[in-house]
Amino acid sequence: MGHIIKAVPEGSLGFELGLQKGDELTRINGEEVVDVIDYQALLSCEEMTVTYLRDGEVNEVSCDKEDWEELGVEFEGEMLEIRVCKNHCVFCFIDQMAPGCRKSLYVKDDDWRMSLMMGNFVTLTNVDDKELERIIRRKATPLYISVHATDPEVRKTMMRNPNAGKLMQQLKALQKGGIRFHAQVVLCPDLNDKDVLEKTVSDLYAMYPACQSVAVVPVGLTGYRENLYPLRPFTESEADDVVRRLSKWQKKCWNEHGTRFAFPSDEFYCLAGKTVPNEACYEDFPQIENGVGLVAQLKGEFDAAMEGESESPEKKHYVIATGVSAAPQLDAIIGKYVWRNLDLEIIAVENRFFGGAVTVTGLLTGSDLIRELSGVQCDAVLISESMLRAEQDLFLDNKTLLDVEEAIGVPVHVVENDGAVLADVLLHGIGG
Repeated sequence: MGHIIKAVPEGSLGFELGLQKGDELTRINGEEVVDVIDYQALLSCEEMTVTYLRDGEVNEVSCDKEDWEELGVEFEGEMLEIRVCKNHCVFCFIDQMAPGCRKSLYVKDDDWRMSLMMGNFVTLTNVDDKELERIIRRKATPLYISVHATDPEVRKTMMRNPNAGKLMQQLKALQKGGIRFHAQVVLCPDLNDKDVLEKTVSDLYAMYPACQSVAVVPVGLTGYRENLYPLRPFTESEADDVVRRLSKWQKKCWNEHGTRFAFPSDEFYCLAGKTVPNEACYEDFPQIENGVGLVAQLKGEFDAAMEGESESPEKKHYVIATGVSAAPQLDAIIGKYVWRNLDLEIIAVENRFFGGAVTVTGLLTGSDLIRELSGVQCDAVLISESMLRAEQDLFLDNKTLLDVEEAIGVPVHVVENDGAVLADVLLHGIGG
């Protein structure tokens, strides 16, 4: 199946080649155009032959071009139909989503192309040998891969998919083909921790530098787990064990290759009651989107912004509403400074919308804020942008920023996930 051309702008290369609206692009230089990945890769050439259908007949047109030059035509659709997940992971967060969230949160995607373009983590269980070869041929690097366990039986148990046991063969094929990847391990007590975790890190480290880094994050458990696989949260001592195991690996990896390689997420340090390491310990923050190094980055930015700065003389009274796990970290970052014109309270907001053991800031909802901040007295409530949908003022429970402001009777100011921005607000006020 090809891709239907919707428009051919005058002056474009496609226009010069005689392509028309309604033509169906099928091949470039003899290779099938499966999706946007193929399309972009195959256009990187200086001699090009385009194969297309018009009124059911096959046509070809050839030209010389600059390797960066595109056809410039528009297609119907996006040339990429998202591939859904075929796993039934025992820890799947979507299976334990609360009702009433925005519809996009219930979509289970597992598409290596989105991994390449957006940094999404994928399992590769829906990638057959032909598609794996295409990944290598298209030099789709780096990828972000949900490993969870390299032991095939453990991985199959966790993901409840027989294809999950083929992971190491797939990773070795990627390694041989020059593809690099970052790995993720969602750690579940009594399933893939302890000795299984040791084997996983060992197997992945043996593939360095093809495997660039490993992030280890604790399983997220909501209050909506009826009839699901019995899982429990990590205890403080178990979290401490995870941090200690990975610290040993970091020392080994640093001594041998100059990288710490395996990183516990910030949440593991919080669960263990430990201080999150400083910025230098996260190198170039390869897995910050996985909650690895967020606190260290925020602290580094905040401290740098505070150097040589002085408070504005205006009195400010703010409340910072944040997740339970982040509250003590924020208190440590901000509390070491002397504030003369700032009255600040940090409120740890319990997540009752999701319930369970959910303590991260990004999963707080509008209803959680309304409940916790009812009757608060201050100039403004400061919240992290991570609570809101990108480019919109919508919380996970479909409440808007305005809904929250009207309910609590106090302005709510959204602060970027940037320590320098936070420091500026606390020093000089909102809009200062």
